[in-house]
Amino acid sequence: QVQLVESGGGLVQAGGSLRLSCAASGSIFSINAMGWYRQAPGKQRELVAAITSGGSTNYADSVKGRFTISRDNAKNTVYLQMNSLKPEDTTVYYCKYSDWGSDYWGQGTQVTVSS
Repeated sequence: QVQLVESGGGLVQAGGSLRLSCAASGSIFSINAMGWYRQAPGKQRELVAAITSGGSTNYADSVKGRFTISRDNAKNTVYLQMNSLKPEDTTVYYCKYSDWGSDYWGQGTQVTVSS
């Protein structure tokens, strides 16, 4: 089992920045992927950004150039630096950990961007 603890959400004005953190603990495999997803009410959960243990990254087109994902493998922690935030970025953000076919999700953290 893997446990994920997210932090860093909150309220920010448009154009501002937030940094999300997600710490994984438990049965962590050295080869894994971690990422951030978001889900607006009535919509499917969508990928925001993901990063492998080797450092390969993937971003949704809507956040490219504004968001940066990074990780500290020694701390089993993934970060999402969100800059130039827009009101449409408002929703709940979820951390995901994946290895060898198993997926684990965090509890979600609310990000609200006011116009």
